[in-house]
Amino acid sequence: MFQTVARTGRKLISRRRLLPALSASIDNNFKASAFPQQFSFLLHYHQKRMVQGVTIANNCIVNTNPANGEIISRVPCTTKEELERTLSASCGAQPQWAATSLTDRIRLLRKGLEAIAAKKDAFVDMIVQEMGKPITEARVEVEGSVSRDEYFRVLQDALEPKKRGKNCQVVRQPLGVVAILSPWNFPVDEILLLALPALASGNAVLVKPSEVTPETGAMVVEALSSVLPPYVVQLAQGDGKIGSQIVAHPLVSMVAMTGSSSTGKKILQTCAASPTIKRLVLELGGKDPMVVFDDADLEQAASDAVTYSLSNTGQVCCSIERVYVALSIYEDFCERVVGHAETFKVGDGRDPTVKVGPMVSSIQLEIVKEHVKDAVEKGAKLLYQSPQMTEGTFHPVTVLSEVTDQMKVYREETFGPIVSLIPFDGTESSATRLANDSQYGLASSVYTKDLVKAERVANSIHAGQVGINCYSIENMDVGCPWVGHKQSGYGYHSGPEGFQQFSVPKSIVFNPK
Repeated sequence: MFQTVARTGRKLISRRRLLPALSASIDNNFKASAFPQQFSFLLHYHQKRMVQGVTIANNCIVNTNPANGEIISRVPCTTKEELERTLSASCGAQPQWAATSLTDRIRLLRKGLEAIAAKKDAFVDMIVQEMGKPITEARVEVEGSVSRDEYFRVLQDALEPKKRGKNCQVVRQPLGVVAILSPWNFPVDEILLLALPALASGNAVLVKPSEVTPETGAMVVEALSSVLPPYVVQLAQGDGKIGSQIVAHPLVSMVAMTGSSSTGKKILQTCAASPTIKRLVLELGGKDPMVVFDDADLEQAASDAVTYSLSNTGQVCCSIERVYVALSIYEDFCERVVGHAETFKVGDGRDPTVKVGPMVSSIQLEIVKEHVKDAVEKGAKLLYQSPQMTEGTFHPVTVLSEVTDQMKVYREETFGPIVSLIPFDGTESSATRLANDSQYGLASSVYTKDLVKAERVANSIHAGQVGINCYSIENMDVGCPWVGHKQSGYGYHSGPEGFQQFSVPKSIVFNPK
């Protein structure tokens, strides 16, 4: 039942087989910010290649720690034959799982989270190793992922049959097999955000974790599969070859993915060419604005601007990446931001005093460096930069002022520990225009003591969620959907509306006589 897939030092890493005929393949997911290229026959037979900054050698992911370059494990990529068997098993298991009552399905999913909680420290350690997240943030991710009492209450209510009029009832039916392509930046929570409603709806699920965090993804699947019926939740791992095969496969009824907008577009194209129609939920990229009016609580706004620009080393789709500050308070605000930024220590995530870890890969590091270089060359001022690290993929905490719309750091998703400050004239019309000056529309925030004005501006911003004097994602009720407007999403997840994306309604109409 077990197969050795890696050796790290003297520690043997094993992975329980989720299908008897399968090797312990761990799938290489689309990186959080890019879609793997279409599979190349010739490329496949090279002994070694790079995919999204991750080395694939001898058909194995070379899983490395970005803080020091040490090899964590070598993870076999799922083969085409293994994928076929896995999906066939998923299809075979799904009807019986769908016939299980909703109450029992949710009861088992609760037990799955208990299985994760029982190994909390192992999950935290693996997150820190694989993607460099500071240990305090990794612990918050895991603990938050398994604390879902209210979540399950809302989930069950969203999926229960509903009466309509005197003689009708609307029930929800599963889709079949749902493929989940999860990112590396929240390698536990992002899988669960999509897998829990998919499974609760009666679907079988195939998880493809990011190639950057294959072991963490495998641990999540293993915990869930330990309490669920065989083959209801399964794992695939590999590079773009497997990713594109999963998306296009006729046995997959739905694809749910968190990643970049370019990734989402390519998934849409692949699904459009598929012989079967697929449903999609795509949470995509962002370039989130923060608007600070002159009557805002400047200390709170400055603290939030820094915290949520640098959280997870800035590697969050809803990071604050554009901070618009009213000109009359601009100089004061810049000073406050620098003061807060100076408290963010950069280093190995295993150090509990570290707030900013390494970039997830050398490729992502180069993107961030290029954005800063481009900004400075075009006139941005480098207000602050923490000391440079000589090893690993670390980027210093950086505060830029006088950022303009001609700079990459303004237009493109940076995904790094950068605070970008932009002065504006302080008017509502300018605030709205500037906040909407992006192809993205994931989240945003407005800071002012005038709540009537704040609500007017919030209603004018084209984004799925707007925080007023707060960071939206940390203060949202469990009943709220998570939505991307414009190029930031297709479909949505979370909240009753999002939970219902993983099933289809059916109206049962009784003779009214």
